[in-house]
Amino acid sequence: MNFTSTRIPYRQTGAFSRIVVDYIDQADTLKPFYAEAPSLQGIRKSIAARQQFKGHRELLVQELKKQYEGLAIHPKVSANLNALLSQDTFTITTAHQNNIFTGPLYFIYKIIHAIKLADTLNTSLPDYRFVPVYYIGSEDADLDELNHIRLNGEKLTWSTKQKGAVGRMKLDKQVTALIDHMEGQLGILPFGKEIINLIRESYQEGSTLQEATFRFVHALFNEFGLLVLLPDNANLKRTMIPVFREELLQQPAAAIIEKSAAALNEADYKVQASAREINLFYLKDDIRNRIEKKGEQYQVVDTNLRFSQEEMLTELDTHPDRFSPNVILRGLYEETILPNIAFIGGGGETAYWLQLKGLFEYYKVPFPVLVLRNSFLLLEKKWQETMLKTGFTIEDFFQSGDVLLNRLVMSGSPEKVVLNGSLTAIEKLYESVKSQAGAVDQTLEQHVEALKTKTIFRLKELEKKMLRAEKRKYSDQQRQIASVRTALFPGNGLQERSENISYFYAKWGRDFLRKLYEESLTLEQEFVILQEH
Repeated sequence: MNFTSTRIPYRQTGAFSRIVVDYIDQADTLKPFYAEAPSLQGIRKSIAARQQFKGHRELLVQELKKQYEGLAIHPKVSANLNALLSQDTFTITTAHQNNIFTGPLYFIYKIIHAIKLADTLNTSLPDYRFVPVYYIGSEDADLDELNHIRLNGEKLTWSTKQKGAVGRMKLDKQVTALIDHMEGQLGILPFGKEIINLIRESYQEGSTLQEATFRFVHALFNEFGLLVLLPDNANLKRTMIPVFREELLQQPAAAIIEKSAAALNEADYKVQASAREINLFYLKDDIRNRIEKKGEQYQVVDTNLRFSQEEMLTELDTHPDRFSPNVILRGLYEETILPNIAFIGGGGETAYWLQLKGLFEYYKVPFPVLVLRNSFLLLEKKWQETMLKTGFTIEDFFQSGDVLLNRLVMSGSPEKVVLNGSLTAIEKLYESVKSQAGAVDQTLEQHVEALKTKTIFRLKELEKKMLRAEKRKYSDQQRQIASVRTALFPGNGLQERSENISYFYAKWGRDFLRKLYEESLTLEQEFVILQEH
């Protein structure tokens, strides 16, 4: 398996928001919204800040060891686990929901980025140790977002009537049927049986989705020393009781986040997340609903559950696992239980983390270095051959099919379809006529202007028709452009936001993960294109 690697600026892709590319470029407007820049110097400062924070290392290791019971553990995992007890060990963390079968490719890219950055820092800063962590966001209730994958253009969906936190949902025979279907597509590929066996062993009927995700990610990245953390844990959540209590009683987060949102809006950035009055969900059985305060009572939205203040606080002290932080408090929980110095997230995550700095300052929790996750585009041989026929490069294909076709037509015969020269001549003619008519009667100038506007409009419509007619002469190239765009940018989005790892693993095997690791950047921020040879 051989690849050629090409890097392009994120801004050039046109696929990332202004706030993200400005963060990458370290724009002055965003500097008030984060603590340290994604650089080696920023990492050093983040370590210094973390060293001043009393963490929960023994509890973390204790709970991690419980989670790994019964699994075969690579010596690297065991070593990293035990290393967390040392005050000189820090984590590099990424987080993602438990999408079935890992969902889109960027799930994998995030994890590999965390591993690569940790390994690189172990070399660059030998006085410390760095451990990669995948934090499972298993308490999300958006099943429609997590219950499917796309495989060879087909959407495979797990349908279930279960409610509540998706991670706690039990896998059933339909999941087994989906795996059977995947085997029918992937089994003929060189490593198809291997990936299907890994999936079957992980996604067993009767297991919860979060347990299956834990096993599958562990199976994929065990050899890299990755630690997988399931934060849906009563003992770990107990560390957050003071924060959750204050959120229930005083609701400080809403005002803090509102202030940062206003500042971002003032800087002309789109705000990614909005705070609630209370930024907690109640999590029990098939319930994962917001908590609201109504008068002197707390109620769980869309349920009959009601609590007095005393009852709510007793519930928190007794069952902290029944309280789930929303997007506003989730990062604070993560950074409280982990000795973390850098967080690797996607564009949307980076955007909402930039709203959170004030909240971290309020609770005196160190704010991590924010690192935009790596992005890859995988270009198989078969698509390169088609792409070459179009005359465009892979960088060109980040533009829409319509733009590419227009470029193709214009490069061949622009004079046939562009009336710019004629339009200029027409405008000059009408200006001359308007001047002549105005000399006779000034009221006629408006009439001439109206005629000019009408004529120009009609000519522009004609130009569009001429362009469409010329495009029909390029039908072969149009089909080629469309096929490449559909394969590499499904739904006009990035490949990594749609396609699942299973196909690429089935084709290239575990070496695919190792190649991604090899090509993964760390603190550099560029989009990577991998072309197969």
